[in-house]
This record gives sequence, structure tokens and C-alpha cells, in this order.
Amino acid sequence: MSEFFSALGQHAFLQTALLAGLLASIGCGVIGTFVVVKRIAFMAGGIAHSVLGGMGAALYYGVDPLLGALLAAILSALLIGAVRLLWKTQEDTLIGALWAIGMAIGILFIAKTPGYATDLMSFLFGNILLVPTRELWFMAALDLGLILTVALFYRQFLAITFDEEFARLRGVPVTFFYLLLLCLVAVTVVLLIQVVGLILVIALLTLPAAIAGHYVHSLGGMMLIATLLGGLFTSLGLGVSYGPDLPAGPTMILIAGGVYVLSALFSHALTRRRAWRRATAV
Repeated sequence: MSEFFSALGQHAFLQTALLAGLLASIGCGVIGTFVVVKRIAFMAGGIAHSVLGGMGAALYYGVDPLLGALLAAILSALLIGAVRLLWKTQEDTLIGALWAIGMAIGILFIAKTPGYATDLMSFLFGNILLVPTRELWFMAALDLGLILTVALFYRQFLAITFDEEFARLRGVPVTFFYLLLLCLVAVTVVLLIQVVGLILVIALLTLPAAIAGHYVHSLGGMMLIATLLGGLFTSLGLGVSYGPDLPAGPTMILIAGGVYVLSALFSHALTRRRAWRRATAV
């Protein structure tokens, strides 16, 4: 870690990588909380892997892959949302099919793209050290859009997250806000592929929020703690991986996964201890 801190003051690419991780953590904490509480991680996974189709097409036509990723993510979110609303009995199968189709389209475009798609491979497997400075502004704009949207419609999102039927009875347009929430998940996926790639994006989207859920039960509190944990995991993973020259993305996920396991064990032990105290008090 000392080697990393020494290099951080000398190399601009490390500073950019650190900022990219912190920016990704904002979306990770805010939207990941909804994903965990509403239990839509599988749907988020479908959105994430479908993004490869848009990235492959964008690279083939000479467009910024992130723009293709954003468009494909939003389209996938709307399609997956429609599947859930219209064909709920076949939801898992249809989402899995969209997942596979998106990946297949991306691979076909990659195969037909002249040369070796190094940039696309870094998006697939993650390489935070290759994030260009200009992408920080793109990530910051996405974060700002996420925060403003959640702040503006917080009560509506809260209602559909915990009880869709009650929200519908209260006059909340559930379908609109459900699809909007999935679009926000799509935007967050695009944020996170800059850091850990498509393969590991669901872990970073869910683990910080799941850890926060062990200790707080308010949506706002979970968002705050998950954002802080996301920043901690990305920064720590970047630092730990620097010295031994390990891939930063998987290192971040291993740290987050390890903390989650320890937190789950501690939370379970704490719950049992409280139950034992209540039983002995009676």
C-alpha cells in the first residue's frame, strides 16, 4: 500500500482510476440499494450482459463504446421490464434469453470488427487503470442524473420498492416508475463497467448495499453506507492490486466479497445473541 500511495502522487492515471472508482461508488450505493431491497439482481444481471451487444455494435461502427453501452442498457432495461410486467410466469427464462442474445450480438460484432478490440475487452473484464480522463466527466454526469432523479421521485421509488399494490392503490403510476428504476439500474451498470467490467458488475452493484442492509433498515441510510463502502472497496482494491500487479477489478470484488461474508457471519451471531438475551431475560 505504501508503494501505491507513493505512486499516486506521481502518476495521473492512478489519480484518474481512483476518481473513477469513487464516482462509480455513488451510483453503486444509490441504485444498488434498490436492487438489493427489491431483489432484482437477476434482472440487473440481464441488463449488464445485454450491454455487450451495444458496445460491440458501437465499436464496429466507429462510435464510442460507452455510448453504445448506455443505449443498449436502457433498451435492455425497458425490454426486461416489459417481460416482467407482461410475462411474469416466464420471467426467468425470457430474461435469460435476452441476456444470451445480447452477449451473442456483441460477440458477432466483435468478430467482424477489424483488428483486435482491446478497449472492448477491457470493458468486458474491467481495467480501471485504462479509464481516460474525459470519461470522468461522463461518469460524473451520469451520477448527477441518478441523484437528481432519485431525489425528485424518492417517495414513488420507496413505494414501488416495498409494496407495488399499495402504491398502485395510492395512485402511483407503478409501471412508469418501475421502468424508470430499471433504466437507472442500466445507467449504473454503464458506470460500473468502467471499473470492474461486465462480468463482475453485479457483485459491486449488490455487495455494498447488502452489507449496509445488515446494520441499517432505512433506504437512505443504506444508500449512504453502501456508497461509502463502495468507495472503500474500489480504493482499497486499487491499492492492494498495484504492488503485485494484480487485476484491480477482481481484487475489488474479492475484498467486497470477503467483507460481505464476515459481515453476514457477524450479523447472524449478533442476531442470535440478542435473541438469547431476550429469552434469558424472560
